[in-house]
Amino acid sequence: WSSDVCSNYLCDSKPGDNCKMTGPSGKVMLLPEQDPNTDYIMVATGTGIAPYRGFIRRLFTEKTLAGEAYRGTAWLFLGVANSDALLYDEEWQAVLEKYPENFKLDYALSREQTNAKGGKMYIQDKVEEYADEIFERLENGAVMYFCGLKGMMPGIQEMLRSVCTKKNMDYDEFIAKLKKAGQWRVEVY
Repeated sequence: WSSDVCSNYLCDSKPGDNCKMTGPSGKVMLLPEQDPNTDYIMVATGTGIAPYRGFIRRLFTEKTLAGEAYRGTAWLFLGVANSDALLYDEEWQAVLEKYPENFKLDYALSREQTNAKGGKMYIQDKVEEYADEIFERLENGAVMYFCGLKGMMPGIQEMLRSVCTKKNMDYDEFIAKLKKAGQWRVEVY
């Protein structure tokens, strides 16, 4: 199999051709809309940005009841190698300009930025910069999402474990509590 087999298949198809598609399914990447004050913390690497694009459009771009009622903060963290790999930056900047009180945006550019220790800036390093605020938001009911390459999760978990230790919290209990409350949602591949 060539790495471009799917792209080529789609490019070669004609309008009206049938196409059977499957993909991740389930309830992990849904946007709960019961409480319009809920904060959403969205962490993505590369193409993991896709569900968040839908979330952000629903909350800020499209005319929806959920968007009109929304009063929380949607915080997007996107990790990619270089600034030329930033997906949908124009859309994020437009939302940020129009809704500065409700939308936050942070990029981790591993080949262009350095972390606090002088190494490459990976997604977990960028999230760690805001650990206190993120933990406070989680304690207040925020929902935290992770989508993208599964390789990000060990670094994320190690960073969160370290932050929990500094805060005299039990990491396993903390994550279990978040999962039970529906505040911890992971879709990685």
